[in-house]
Amino acid sequence: MRARLTRKLYAMGERRRCGTMPPVKPAPERDDAELVRLALGHDPDAFGVLVERYRVRLYRFVERYTNDAEDARDVTQEVFLKVHAALDSYDPRYKFSTWLFRIAGNAAIDHLRRRRVRPLPLELPRGDDGESRVAEPRESRPDPLEDLTRRRLRETLARAIDRLPDDYRELISLRHYGEMPYEEIAELKGMPLGTVKNKLFRARQALRDLLPKGIV
Repeated sequence: MRARLTRKLYAMGERRRCGTMPPVKPAPERDDAELVRLALGHDPDAFGVLVERYRVRLYRFVERYTNDAEDARDVTQEVFLKVHAALDSYDPRYKFSTWLFRIAGNAAIDHLRRRRVRPLPLELPRGDDGESRVAEPRESRPDPLEDLTRRRLRETLARAIDRLPDDYRELISLRHYGEMPYEEIAELKGMPLGTVKNKLFRARQALRDLLPKGIV
């Protein structure tokens, strides 16, 4: 079963990268807990819906740790395999996404320990209210000067984020790359909601202070 799921996840990723796989349409009337129940009941499609629902968010979250696309794909696949194997231990009283990202965070940290790779988020805050934006490449091909400028910006951001405390970096990744609501982050980290919001605000402000003037 594990080998079959591994092949399915790998094939899904390959088809997605080649643009030959249409998106799976998740059933809107079925929440995560219901899909878990169906998957445990050997529904062949239920777990695939969960994978499609969280695949991109989970990959982006993991990549902030690994700073390597291939490693992020491997860890993401590993996470889904672990989740599938442990589905019967999921407690439906809690959000599936919280459980999933807890497993993903542990897997990413284990990967870093094995490979001794430091996390590299790309979070760029803006404005006095602490709201932030993400530096991502555009779909259109930039000209060489623009490409060079963007590479230098990424390097500057990487150096600044490397200097942030680990807990700040993790919270930024959960919020802006895992796209987790504040409430789920609070549940995941075992913190009061107000503490999560305050720490995220301080994390963004700390990053602003580390960046050269003129970038933000």
